[in-house]
Formats: sequence, C-alpha cells, structure tokens
Amino acid sequence: MAAITAVSLHPRQARLPTRPTVREGHPRGTPRCRLQQQTRIPLDYKLSWREELKRSPWPAELSKEKTGGVDDDSWFQDAVDRRAVDNIRMLIVDAVQHAGAGHPGMALGIAEVGYLLYRHIMRYNPKNPAWFNRDRFVLSAGHGCLLQYVCMHLAGYESVQFSLFQLEDLKRLCKLGSRTPGHPENVVTAGIEVTTGPLGQGVANAVGLALAEAHLAARFNKPDAVVVDHRTYLHLSSCVKYELALMVVSFRYCIMGDGCAMEGISHEAASLAGHWKLSKLTLIYDDNQNTIDGETALAFSENVVDHFKALGWNTIVVDNIYEDMGSFLEAIKSAQRETERPTFIKVSWGYQVVSSASAWITLSGAAFGEKANNDTVYIHSQVKTLIGRLSGKEGTSKAHHGTFDKDDLDQMRKKVKWEGREPFHVVPMNRFHFDCLNLDEFNVVACREFGFRSEIGQSLEKEWNSTLSHFHSKYPQEAEEFKTLLDGGLPRGWEDSLPRWSMSDEVDATRGYSEKCLNQLAKVLPGLIGGSADLASSNKVYLKDHPDFRPPACARGRNIRYGVREHAMAGISNGIALHGGGLIPFAATFLVFSDYMKNAMRLSALSHAGVIYVLTHDSIGLGEDGPTHQPVEQLAGLRAIPRLLLFRPADGNETAGAYAVAVKNRQWPSVIALSRQKVAANLEGTSASAVERGGYVVSDNSGGGSAPEVILIGTGSELCLCEGSARRLRAEGRRVRVVSLVCWRLFDLQPREYREAVLPPAVSKRVSVEAGSPMGWREYVGGEGIVYGVKDFGASGAYLQTFERFGFTEGNVTRIARSLLDQ
Repeated sequence: MAAITAVSLHPRQARLPTRPTVREGHPRGTPRCRLQQQTRIPLDYKLSWREELKRSPWPAELSKEKTGGVDDDSWFQDAVDRRAVDNIRMLIVDAVQHAGAGHPGMALGIAEVGYLLYRHIMRYNPKNPAWFNRDRFVLSAGHGCLLQYVCMHLAGYESVQFSLFQLEDLKRLCKLGSRTPGHPENVVTAGIEVTTGPLGQGVANAVGLALAEAHLAARFNKPDAVVVDHRTYLHLSSCVKYELALMVVSFRYCIMGDGCAMEGISHEAASLAGHWKLSKLTLIYDDNQNTIDGETALAFSENVVDHFKALGWNTIVVDNIYEDMGSFLEAIKSAQRETERPTFIKVSWGYQVVSSASAWITLSGAAFGEKANNDTVYIHSQVKTLIGRLSGKEGTSKAHHGTFDKDDLDQMRKKVKWEGREPFHVVPMNRFHFDCLNLDEFNVVACREFGFRSEIGQSLEKEWNSTLSHFHSKYPQEAEEFKTLLDGGLPRGWEDSLPRWSMSDEVDATRGYSEKCLNQLAKVLPGLIGGSADLASSNKVYLKDHPDFRPPACARGRNIRYGVREHAMAGISNGIALHGGGLIPFAATFLVFSDYMKNAMRLSALSHAGVIYVLTHDSIGLGEDGPTHQPVEQLAGLRAIPRLLLFRPADGNETAGAYAVAVKNRQWPSVIALSRQKVAANLEGTSASAVERGGYVVSDNSGGGSAPEVILIGTGSELCLCEGSARRLRAEGRRVRVVSLVCWRLFDLQPREYREAVLPPAVSKRVSVEAGSPMGWREYVGGEGIVYGVKDFGASGAYLQTFERFGFTEGNVTRIARSLLDQ
C-alpha cells in the first residue's frame, strides 16, 4: 500500500477528482436549470462582467484548467458565482463594522450556502414574499442573519431595501426600529419565515412547516392539479439550532450548526421528522466546530451524521464547498429526488488524501471520486467549515461576534481584491445577477432565459395561479375550502357550533368541557389540527371523527402523536401556525410540563403564532400525583409572557368562551388552563361571551346604586369557592361582588372605564382566590386587599383533602373576607 501523500487542499492545484455534473437537468425549473436549457449565455451579459472578473483574485488560475475566456460558459458561471460570494462577504463585514455589533462569523463561513440557495435553488418571488407555494428557508442559527439579509437585499426583497437598490437597511443593522434586527424576526422583515435565535427552535419550526405542507398536500393535491408543492430548507451552524420550515407540497431548507445539534429540542424534532418521513425537508449542517466558549470538543464529540442517519434521515456529506460549489448543488439534487426521508446535508471545506486502496465515500455512501494519479484518491474526512472565513479570526470562536480591526479588514479586502472600494459597495452586475428589474440594461429575452430572480419568481407564481384556477374549475368544493384556508378566514357561523351548558347539566372537569368544544370545532373548522405529548387521553384532546397524522399513508389526519416531546411539540406547532394555509394548531400537556415548552411558547408570542395550548391538571387540585405534577408557579410565569392570552375558565361556558376567543385571535398564542377535578357545568352568572373582556361581574347583591363592601376575585375552580363564600356573607347582610378574572391580559386591554366599573377604585377591600402562586395578583387586589394563593409546593392526596389542607374551602375564604370587613 502506497504511503499517504501530502498535497495542497486547493482543488485547482491538487487536481481533485472531477466534480459530478450538476447543472444539466437541474430540477424544478430553477435558474441554473434554465441556464442549461439555452445554448449560450448572452454575450452582452458576459462582457458586462469582464472587468470585474479581471479584478478577482483567481481568473488566471481558473484559466489554466479551463479556457478562461468569455466563450466558455462553464468557466464564466463559476467565476460569477465566486465573485458574487466575495461581494456578499464584504457586505457582511461592512454591515458589522458600521453597526459596531453583530455576528459575522457564521455568515462569513457559509456565504456560499446562502448564495446558492437564494440564487440557484429556492423557488420564491421577492416581489411577493407571502406567495403560498414558495420554498421556505429557516435560519435556525439566527445570529447568522446578516447572510440572509444580504442575500435578500441582492435578490430584490423590498423588506431589506430603504428604497429600490439602496442599502439603508443593511446599514441599520441592529438599530432601533430597523428592518434588520440582530436576529431574524418574521413580524419585522418580510421574507423571514420564522423568528429564530434561541438554538434549536428553528429546527422544530421547520418540521412544523414540513408537517403543514404534507398535510395540506394530502388533502388538496390532485393528479392534474398540484396546488401544494414546496420545500423547507433549514440551516444549522455552530452556536445555533437547526430549523426546519415547510410548505404545502414544496421544499423547506433549514441551516443548523453545532450549537443547534447540542440542543435537546433539535433531537426531539428531528426524531419526529424522520418518523413522519418528511421528505421535503432539507437540513444543512454547518459544522464549524466552534461555540461561544471555544471549540465544540470542550463538550461535544458525537458523530452528527450517524445520529441523523439513525433517526431515519437521508444523510449527505459535501466536501470543500469553498472551492467546489457544484458539489452542494448535486447534494440538493439528491435531496430533491428523495421521497421517503428528510435530508441532512453536512458541509465542510477540505479533503483528506489516502491510498488508492481506500474508497471515496460521500453522497449517500456512493463512490463518485476518481484517482488523481496512480497512488492516491480523495475521500471525505470530517473537516469543519471555517467560521469567520477570510478574517484574521478565521476558524476560532473569536469570529462568532464583534467587529474587526483595521489590519484585519485590510487583509480581507486584499484577499478578494476589494481594495479602494467604499463600504457597502455592490458590483452593479452582481445585483443584476440576482434580480432583473431594469430591463433597459439588457434585453428582455436575456433576463427571462438566463433566469433572474424576480422574473423567475413572478413566472413561478403565475404558473401556480394557473394551476389554482384549474383546480377551482374542476374541483369547486375542495377549492372553496382551500381558498378559505389560504385567506385565513373562518366559516360563517362557526361559533354557533360551540356547546352551551345549563345549570342542570352533569358536572365535569373543565378538561371534559374542553373535549366537547374541540370536537365540535373540528366539525366546522377544517384547519384545526393538533395533539398531545403522549397525554391525549388525560388532556382529552383527541379528535374522535378524524384519523391520526401518519404520513405518507395518512398525512391528511388531524390528530398528531408527538410522543413524550413537549418542547418539540410547541416548536412544531409554531411552524404549523406560521406556515400559512389557515391551519390552527393546538398542543396539549399537563400545565406543570409547560416549563419544558416555555422558550417555544415565548417565541409563539414574539412571532405572532396563534397556537392554542391546552394545559390540563391546572392546580394542586389534581390530587394524588403530588407536588411533582401539581403546578404552582406556572400560571404566574405564563402570564408574564407578553402577547400571550392565558384563560383559566371556571365552568363549561367559560371554557367555550375561551375557545371562541383563541380561535378568532390568530396573532397571539393562547393558553387554556383546565382542571382535572369536576366543577359545575354552568355557575350562575358566568358567561361565554363575557370571556372576551377578560374579567366581568358574576354576581353582586349591592343594589340601589350602592357599592359592594368587598369584592371576591377568582379564576378556574376557585371561582366556585368565591361564589359559595359570597352566599354565606350575603346571608350575614354583607354586600358582596364576585368577579371572574378569566384572562388578565384581555382585562388589561379593556378601556379604563370598563375596568373601573368591574373593580371600582373606591372598593379597597378585595380578596383574590387562586390555587397557584400569588405573584401578580396585587395589581388587581390593591394594597389593602388579601391575595390568597399557594406559597409552597403541593402534596399528594385526594383533591378535596389537598384543597382543605391548603385552605381552599368556602369556610376559609369566608373567614378571610370577614377578617377584612372587620378591619
């Protein structure tokens, strides 16, 4: 066996094996495919690039291997691609320097990936970022958002332009009120699919996007009318989570890094994606082997590729993306051909040279290398990408965030021959390379045939609209339902389907009333879909008239089995909610386990994802399972999340009212906290319609314009205790008002006049009763009132015994109120 030979890793010098043919027949009508369909690239377009390519650092080198002239289309395309990436890197550096803040490391390290996705792979229309059948891209490593902002700017998204073809948004990176925040936010920048930043969340979001696409495709696609067809692409990088995104029958792409690979939510979500065979999901793993604290070897040594393979993913390794971008396009082609598994693509920058007795193993395990000489071949090695590519911090954790010193900047500019150019310089033809709006510069034929982004995007949307018209004419009933979902509308009279209870109806737990509400809503809301983290029978959220979601055999099912994966369930629900297409996701578990989901629930609120969280066993009243399962602090913690509506209904009618508000409010997530113990179906004075005001008067015996002497405020099962206590006090001649404060946030949003009518400022003697943490109640009770709650963990025991031990009885509430009245 010949000895291993040390050679340069530069493919032009080392004469690496010929890369696979990528461009011929590139799938799905993408720009590069259209390039191959024509015989020649327009000469005037090539000539416009000539001077810029002469300036680049590598034209002579390339011309040694290829002809190097403008007559060589292959050389020209490679040269343009590489120069475009140089420009992207310099824009990233300029934006960070100008802002004095930001995270350039990952963006510099994978500039090729962002460029190829936005220029040659994804289907989207920058003039209509909300086009339903677009491919989705999720940057799970949200701190790398500068790469996405730059690519979106070049592609012509007006959300990252101050005005057409200007760079003001990039110059305002991380500035207050800008459209380019430090991490991507879907409610701030059009074209951003989901809000990411906390590692791993994007991966779960992307899985949710893919689930939504698979579900809608199974319901509406016809052999002659494919109306849901897109992919989700997810990017993972060191210090970031990987994310997935998906659309109705299209592709989703997500980028993930080493940090995302460490987070538990990413493993939960990836496990489900493999189990569900979500083949239109592509995760791109940027293995730069650096986190904020240093090299990943400090705490991470697993083989991520093998791990994803074990989870049921199609795994591909791409070597040396910096010098051979075509290998990445070949990997994407392989992912697009895959129909049974999601695809995991690991990108790295180098090769390892070994003896000819060894095999070249890469793309899905297939040999595609060839001998460079009689003694050596090139095989994949676990080589990292380079965080902070081209900078003096390259390959180190120091490149993760922060600016560069002057010497470093000068060296970077010298490496790509960018000296003498002003900051934020964009090669004019590079912008045109992405987008073709000024048709006077070049002929319209060149623009359409060569494949510029806005032209292609508008053409793709036009073709889809034509398919949609055919679908409407041939399948009018399904088309009408599909249109209602796309418009985000609700069927007329849907609220009438919610059950109503009377005082004579059989008592049940509020989770039981919730079960009836959900199943009635499922009959009239075609977008209602969801499930539980292995607690469907306890949470009572199973939709009895619908099958399970089990793709590919039954992707149209509306019951989702998440297994014991609360965190992924919440993140996936966010993806479903943000996918578009009118889906209304619900996610259920015990209230105490909301702590597993908290970060994803916070992002629900930040992203305007209208997820309905059905959280049962809402207090120490659940009884025998004891303090490990009895929530105490959870209500206070969830109420503290901005833009989240937390309902704690007292009976069946308030439960129905909570669902009515949650379904109508698609911008904010809702939590419906429900009891295990039985309560009245209809407490006298409660109202389903009054729930939308957050708080209201249930009963008051003051009369004659007199003010109450004391106000008892309750939520959930404890409202019944307040009403019972009020009856006792009224029997003693006291004027007592009972208030249901079913949703604090909605009550806070009411006009001041209404709030003061419910809780008159002149009445300072107030008692709040809730079997949870007293934190937060003082705002409604005031300085002279009494907040009665649970200040310690619960205890194992029967419901009534536990309540009695902690003082939640009519007698004790009466005693507390009487002591206040006697002061």
